Amino acid sequence: MTAVLRLDQKLQNIRAGRYSRSDFIIADAKDSDMGSGVGGTGFLRNPDGTQGRRRTRQEFLDAIEAIIRQDVVDIMLVSVSNLDELHERGAFDGSAVKPAIRANETTDCWGGMRHQRYTRAPSLPFRTAELSRVRYGSTFPQPGAPVKGTDLGLYSVTFNNDLAADIESLEAFAEFRREAAANEFKYFYEVFNPNVPLDLDRDALGEYMNDCILRSLAGVSKADRPEFLKIVYNGPKALEELASFDSTLVVGVLGGGAGTARDTFELVAQAEKYGARVALFGRKINLAEDPLAMVSMMRQVADGALTPDEAVRAYHGELQKGGLQAARSLEDDRTVTEANLQPAATLRAA
Repeated sequence: MTAVLRLDQKLQNIRAGRYSRSDFIIADAKDSDMGSGVGGTGFLRNPDGTQGRRRTRQEFLDAIEAIIRQDVVDIMLVSVSNLDELHERGAFDGSAVKPAIRANETTDCWGGMRHQRYTRAPSLPFRTAELSRVRYGSTFPQPGAPVKGTDLGLYSVTFNNDLAADIESLEAFAEFRREAAANEFKYFYEVFNPNVPLDLDRDALGEYMNDCILRSLAGVSKADRPEFLKIVYNGPKALEELASFDSTLVVGVLGGGAGTARDTFELVAQAEKYGARVALFGRKINLAEDPLAMVSMMRQVADGALTPDEAVRAYHGELQKGGLQAARSLEDDRTVTEANLQPAATLRAA
């Protein structure tokens, strides 16, 4: 089965009401270089299994190739420049993993840069990728030209309850949709929580974000709507409300910080339980002691073969077999630490 057929079949099953847990979509977000520099590649492991030095770009590409070869994730999200390199390597040749690119990088994504101050201000839109180049390899494509890079990308918006900033973000989103339509380019829609403080508790923040997402898509024609969403998990109530509101809107959750292994598996389990059908994790995979084992356990949790706690134990067993030193003890790694995964937690936008 080709990459397009696997992803498309899952989306078709979900939209047609034929969803089963094997249709849950997992994406590896290896686009960290779009918001950082040296710090976006993760780490190598020392001979004793402990964390070593930062990966070079070429070593980062090696790590991406390893995930593609594993053939567990459904989507590999990368920067345009790294997609070019991966295609030159033949990384996607014969693969069932769908390549996708980050199509824009709002200023709140620039937090991985050393000494930056950009993320203190409300997010502003910015975009580097040129979609005709990404899809066709040319800014003047011939009609009917084959896809050279990919025809799928992520577009990101951050709402801050700030009229001027939010209008600018929505206008940039509209311009992107026009360019995407002109290039027969599909996208999924990432909506971040506010990147500046708002006086909202978790429930109110979830309500605000759900309304922002739905309002921003209400005027978008069916042909221009996203393939699926990528949003912050603001707890069961908010996710269930959004996922149940419109059966044509496929909801996915983003991973956020690295957290514990239990945080990773708990997020997959809770997201699936409350209506999400996609998990797009970056640091939770990239910063894991063994990214391949982490992805494998995510798949088993999504399929219902393992509970989150069982997955932590199994993951530590894989680390032990591979001679890798765990960053935390088993007991510490079994702990849920992220606020949105805690039933009584209260979240403030930060």
